[in-house]
Amino acid sequence: MKQVHTSFKEAVKDIHDGATIMVGGFGLCGIPENLILALVETGVKDLTVISNNCGVDDWGLGLLLKNKQIKKMIGSYVGENKEFERQVLSGEIEVELLPQGTLAEKIRAGGAGIPAFYTPAGVGTPIAEGKEVRVFDGKEYLLEEALKADFSLVRAWKADHMGNLVYNKTARNFSPMIAAAGKVTIAEVEELHSTGSLDPNIIHTPSVYVQSLIIGEQEKRIERLTVQK
Repeated sequence: MKQVHTSFKEAVKDIHDGATIMVGGFGLCGIPENLILALVETGVKDLTVISNNCGVDDWGLGLLLKNKQIKKMIGSYVGENKEFERQVLSGEIEVELLPQGTLAEKIRAGGAGIPAFYTPAGVGTPIAEGKEVRVFDGKEYLLEEALKADFSLVRAWKADHMGNLVYNKTARNFSPMIAAAGKVTIAEVEELHSTGSLDPNIIHTPSVYVQSLIIGEQEKRIERLTVQK
């Protein structure tokens, strides 16, 4: 049985200044929004954050960014966040932008215990600067090192008391890999079920990767709304 927190602030209390955290989500889809809000309230600072992007200005990781709690961001794109763009251009934040597939594989490798791998993505670009390049079958590949984190924060649709997780459709995105790559994984879930009630064939994250749970409703904001004229 995994610990079930009674408050979001309690759930993140061990996340300390200077910690490296991974956060699930793609845009605003599948983000652990209540855990992020709790981090904003704690005021923890100098965080290295690994996530696909940094939310928007007024929601998700954008709140941590706006509060100057992030020292370094590792992701694949700036997204809809003007404050992120401003901080990058002004040199207020360190940033490492990676091809999205490379980012996903670096996280997956971290969770799988694979220290590094070779990929053709980024060869001949600024991404390759300072990295080892090897030739396989006449083609150049970059050596990319795995990513791991002190804490991983994910959002799931369903969980049982053992910590097995099920994500909902595209809200799964990076979360299974991120859950595996953190030393401590905290899962924010919409539904908590009794052990044995979830079909084992649909489990996306096995309980071995999860240390604690908390139930929280999702606000489900829309990142960019497009309507027919």
